[in-house]
Amino acid sequence: MSVTVTRGSAAIVGVAESDLGEVAAGMSVIDLMAQGVHRALADCALTLADVDGVFAAAGQSRMPSTALCEYLRLKPRYQDCTMMGGSSFMTHVAHAQAAIEAGLCEVAVIAYGSTQRSAGRKNVAPREYNPYETPYRPVTPASAYALAASRHMHQYGTTREQLAQIAVAARQWALLNPAAWEKEPLTVEQVLGARMVSHPLTVRDCCLVTDGGGALVMTSAERAKSLRKPPAYVLGVGETISHQNISSMPDLTVTGAVSSGAQAYAMAGLKPQDIDVVQVYDAFTITTLLFLEDLGFCPKGEGGRFVIEGAIAPGGKLPVNTNGGGLSYCHPGMFGLFVLMEAVRQVRGECGKRQVQQCETAIAHGNGGVLSSQSTVILGGASAL
Repeated sequence: MSVTVTRGSAAIVGVAESDLGEVAAGMSVIDLMAQGVHRALADCALTLADVDGVFAAAGQSRMPSTALCEYLRLKPRYQDCTMMGGSSFMTHVAHAQAAIEAGLCEVAVIAYGSTQRSAGRKNVAPREYNPYETPYRPVTPASAYALAASRHMHQYGTTREQLAQIAVAARQWALLNPAAWEKEPLTVEQVLGARMVSHPLTVRDCCLVTDGGGALVMTSAERAKSLRKPPAYVLGVGETISHQNISSMPDLTVTGAVSSGAQAYAMAGLKPQDIDVVQVYDAFTITTLLFLEDLGFCPKGEGGRFVIEGAIAPGGKLPVNTNGGGLSYCHPGMFGLFVLMEAVRQVRGECGKRQVQQCETAIAHGNGGVLSSQSTVILGGASAL
């Protein structure tokens, strides 16, 4: 993506989840989106009458922004339903910042909803037939990520125990989050001994299957100053697509986060060592490891050794996925919106027991498809401008 927007020109001013976990019978994805929008607007003391930009993505709705506008009776000046999988929402932040700066809208909402748990995965979205992969009967998408994990293990000596440390750290953070789905401690031995899904990944290396949704509210930096909560300014954005199918991924150990992260750092004028808290899309334990490497928090191939001994857990040297992530907090199909929410809340200092002290900068990284699309957002408080 060619960055043309200005560092800090827009801010996220409201965030809220919809109902999470397993939602009430009859709830639709648009119900959950609308619920998130109402709650996020209340978070920043704005109303539907203020909204003139609508952004949405969903796996269960063909035209989610249109459907949401109809539901809420909105007639926005600008709307966008770019769909890149779980990274869509970071891309929406970049697009919303550009639209706000260009005067195409002033107050934008970004929304998502999923009923994948209550509806059942087979009823949510049928898998596309891929003539190069489907005949081999992969356990999609787990087998795709298992390929990346296997290659990383072969090439760099990464172990299953090191991957399990990532799941354990996520659970430790989740135990500090009242909204998290998982409520019991987890050990490395339990991860390794869990049901194998696609070698080397057990079910505890894989994300949760929950319902849920939510929304963000964005506006100009100037208007953000007058609203209820401290703004989380958009300091840097970046995005890239490297492939669609895992069999076409150029290198199973290197993701497009290398590119999207470099773009975001350049726009923000920051480096990895300047980031106080890291929120990355953890659909599988291997994704956390890959993104820590590709976003510059450790050298390529060193991710496994980096995460041992609680390095990314509470009290560790680098706070990562402080809400419990997709592995232990929630994962309603596409997790990118929740990555952004936690980054905002950390910058605003409102995370209670899991709050990272003196958090002024946060990176929120989204992943779509099977390591296919990557999008990075760097947020900061007023002192980071």
